[in-house]
Amino acid sequence: MKDRPAEGAGRGRAGMGDRPVRTGADVTASTAVRYALVPAPTLSLDTVARLSGLHPDLVRRFVALGLVDAGRDAAGHLVFDPTAPAVVARVQRLRSGLCLNYASIGLVLDLLDRISLLETALRGRGTRSEIPPWT
Repeated sequence: MKDRPAEGAGRGRAGMGDRPVRTGADVTASTAVRYALVPAPTLSLDTVARLSGLHPDLVRRFVALGLVDAGRDAAGHLVFDPTAPAVVARVQRLRSGLCLNYASIGLVLDLLDRISLLETALRGRGTRSEIPPWT
C-alpha cells in the first residue's frame, strides 16, 4: 500500500478539500437580493399590437423568432418592455425597406445593436482614430 498524503494536506486549508474558502464579503455579495421599489411598466400583447398596427399573431411570431423580447406574467400572458413597439416598427422597416426575411432581420438587428455599442464606447473614450476620415 502506497503512502498517500492526507486529504487537504499541503494546500494550506486542512480538511477543506478543493472547495474555495468564501469570505464574508463574497457571501454577502452573492446572496444579496434586490427588489424594485416601483414595478417596472410593461405592455400587454394587445397594446403592443395596437400601437404597432399589427395583428397580435404576427407579434407572437416575432417573439417566437426572437426578434422582440417578451416575458410572461403570473397568468402566463406575454408582457413587453415599453420599447417593444419601437422594436416592432424597426423590424417592419427592415422587412419592407430591404426585403429581408425574418431570420436575416434577426442577424441585422444584432449587428446594428453591436455597431451602436461600439460607437458609444468610442464616443465615451473621447479619443479619435489615427486614420483620417475618408471624406
